Order: sequence, then structure tokens, then C-alpha cells
Amino acid sequence: MKILTLAAGLGFAALSSFALAAPNPLSVHVLNLETGVPSAGVQVTLEHQAGATWETLATGTTNEQGRIAELYPAGKAFEKGEYRVVFKTGDYYERLHQSTFFPEIPVIFNVTQTEQHYHIPLLLSPYGFSTYRGS
Repeated sequence: MKILTLAAGLGFAALSSFALAAPNPLSVHVLNLETGVPSAGVQVTLEHQAGATWETLATGTTNEQGRIAELYPAGKAFEKGEYRVVFKTGDYYERLHQSTFFPEIPVIFNVTQTEQHYHIPLLLSPYGFSTYRGS
């Protein structure tokens, strides 16, 4: 009986440690509405508002699925406040030999619950876009 109790206790401790190691709190996804496929190769910058200025925290490029699964810097505490994700769509469309009305798309959002995951999808076309808080 002691071995069973010890094994159960170790399993619970391992599960508790796993729960404390939270995944990255921010991800993005870019989908091309015109073609219906993910937008690979879009450069994305994450910024945090520091007074009247924006401090760059991270940059990344969307993968073949149009995603950046871990945009927030590893090892940095996720703080409450205003953040801005800037999608460099002009460079993306230039590589496709297309023009676009929006060379950059800034998405500003407010983090109020640092224990939650924030996902920012961008639905993109050359002359319009849409975004929302995903999961």
C-alpha cells in the first residue's frame, strides 16, 4: 500500500510541475482570404507599451502553416498591459508580386489575465483584413 501511495504522490507532483510550466502565452496565425491558404513568411513584431513608446519584445516569421506558435519571449514574465502585434504584410505581398493597401497591420490588444493564452489570427486580403481574439 505504501508503494501505491508513493507512486500516486510522485505522479501528482509530476502533474503539478507540468501545470506550472505554462506554454507560451501568445501565438499568431495569418490566413490569406484571397487564396484560402495560410500566409507563410509574414514577419511579425511583438511590442509592449512602455509609457508613450512601444518596446520591441520579439520578432518572428510565420511558418508554412501561417503560424507563430510562441511569439512571447521565453523566460520573460507575461505582464498585464497593452501590446501591439505588427504584421509586415507589404513585404509578404511584394514576394507574391501583388500590391496591397496595407503594408503593415498593427493589432493592439490589452492583456488583463496573464494566466490565459492570447491568440491573434489575421484574415488577410490585399485590400482588407479582419482579426479577433482566438483560442
